[in-house]
Amino acid sequence: MEQPLADSRLMEASAGAFSSVLLLAFGALVIAVLGAAQRLGLLSRLVHTVDTASIQHGGESVAAVLRAHGVRFLFTLVGGHISPLLVACEKLGIRVVDTRHEVTAVFAADAVARLTGTLGVAAVTAGPGLTNTVTAVKNAQIAQSPVLLLGGAAGTLLQNRGALQAIDQMSLFRPLCKFCASVQRVRDIVPTLRAAAAAAQSGTPGPVFVELPIDVLYPYFIVRKEVVPAMPPKGLMGRVVSWYLENHLANLFAGAWEPQPEGPLPLDIPQASAQQVQRCVEILSRAKRPLILLGSQALLPPIPADKLRAAVETLGVPCFLGGMARGLLGRNHPLHIRQNRSAALKKADVVLLAGIICDFRLSYGRVLSRSSKIIIVNRNRKDMLINSDIFWKPQEAVQGDVGSFMVKLVEGLEGQTWASDWAEELREADRQKEQTFREKALMPAAQHLNPVRVLQLVEETLPDNSILVVDGGDFVGTAAHLVQPRGPLRWLDPGAFGTLGVGAGFALGAKLCRPDAEVWCLFGDGAFGYSLIEFDTFVRHKIPVMALIGNDAGWTQISREQVPCLGSNVACGLAYTDYHKAAMGLGAQGLLLSRQNEDQVVKVLRDAQQQCRDGHPVVVNILIGRTDFRDGSIAV
Repeated sequence: MEQPLADSRLMEASAGAFSSVLLLAFGALVIAVLGAAQRLGLLSRLVHTVDTASIQHGGESVAAVLRAHGVRFLFTLVGGHISPLLVACEKLGIRVVDTRHEVTAVFAADAVARLTGTLGVAAVTAGPGLTNTVTAVKNAQIAQSPVLLLGGAAGTLLQNRGALQAIDQMSLFRPLCKFCASVQRVRDIVPTLRAAAAAAQSGTPGPVFVELPIDVLYPYFIVRKEVVPAMPPKGLMGRVVSWYLENHLANLFAGAWEPQPEGPLPLDIPQASAQQVQRCVEILSRAKRPLILLGSQALLPPIPADKLRAAVETLGVPCFLGGMARGLLGRNHPLHIRQNRSAALKKADVVLLAGIICDFRLSYGRVLSRSSKIIIVNRNRKDMLINSDIFWKPQEAVQGDVGSFMVKLVEGLEGQTWASDWAEELREADRQKEQTFREKALMPAAQHLNPVRVLQLVEETLPDNSILVVDGGDFVGTAAHLVQPRGPLRWLDPGAFGTLGVGAGFALGAKLCRPDAEVWCLFGDGAFGYSLIEFDTFVRHKIPVMALIGNDAGWTQISREQVPCLGSNVACGLAYTDYHKAAMGLGAQGLLLSRQNEDQVVKVLRDAQQQCRDGHPVVVNILIGRTDFRDGSIAV
């Protein structure tokens, strides 16, 4: 393990930050004297194991574990509680990317987790630093993203004593995370982080939280300076308190630098049994009109996307793709059905829900036909059976990895084919729906540009190496019908939580993971308000991404239902703000599309592409009008 630089200025600054948190330790612990007396003799057993001359610190242990797990990026907003781990990560070659809001750091870690199938990591300071991440952590939980959140905390001696930024962080994150732990000794950093990383990626993936008190991260000599008074108080009480503090310090650092295994622990990934697969093979083999709905879970490791695609193509069953599975079959694949899902589900005699659950997106299961045989496959049994026996009932419920199940299913159905007229019927319905889109694109908006036409031109311009990040309501909902991702793991949306504000963080994580890809972000103007300041982050870190803002001066997805239902547009109105100029003020490039240059949409998009290729983040402010494209589409 590398030794930290002996930079006296850094240590003095660190000591200053540390002392502001631990100055109250001496007085606060007088009341613990009786408890300390019960541990008499522990100091003599532990003190000899502490290397009091070492300038190593717990941040180095954190960085070593992250590197051993293949972590390449650490997203953060700096704070004194976590400075040692940030410095250590930088020294070990882990790129530390600081954002302007902690929620962006977690969204970026979420994007890394989704695109790589491995651990995404964010580190934030105590108290408000952590509370700022709650929305992103919940979003990761619902999206089943393996995210590790590292949080600073008050020193171990000052827990529950009113220290700076000290709250009950564990109670806050237990409902949001699969695994929560607070490290109380330096020697526990490595095993705790290894356990957290394994928990995040095992079973149903999800976020995990590890709390790192300030005194387990800083070097021994700084902690001792603040914990043990230079001039101990006189008298019996003074000696007892001094003994207690020495004892606590010895326990905190005992065995801190002993060699420990740092590599990943084995993951627990559930698998369908051979009997379950065989029963599903029998059900599908008798189908006349089978249909597959494939969701994000299908793209989780260990099955790579290209192997999953080959399995779907070999199976030959028409399918709808959602979440991270969008783009799995590329553009215009004959098996990929994109429109009229509800009608198709009513006609299918066998439906395979592969990583899809019966929540609001499937009308809680009501969209499924009572006469259809339903097979559902999911890693999470609770999710898998949600709303079952109320609006729908599974013929076969399989708890296991979706991608692995699909591969086994194909092996069991080898040579099975289905009548081509079923797939052709679904494709014809697609063609009819897309014809209505073309007609709507030709209708002029009352003011500014027709968003349907704009998004059709985006679809025609989008390069094959692009990743789409979508963040918004009405504009993004329209784009979901019109813009096709070019391949698997090339579409990032919030997921079932419906979170606004994911855009900048997702774009940041995506571009770092896939530096050769063009990252196109589709924003509603309301959603863009959350992400604007992060263009400062993109400029500072030289992250060239392109944001296309559908600017209709309002929260249109809400107003299109609120106004006719309740007769008021209250709180739904925005302005046709010059977002491109605001981005330019942060150092990015800005372009405007409006009715004045509506014949140059493709040219402006090409200009924005070129500026990104030259290394600049770009905002294209697209003034759009309103259409009836999504009337009646709001989901609550």
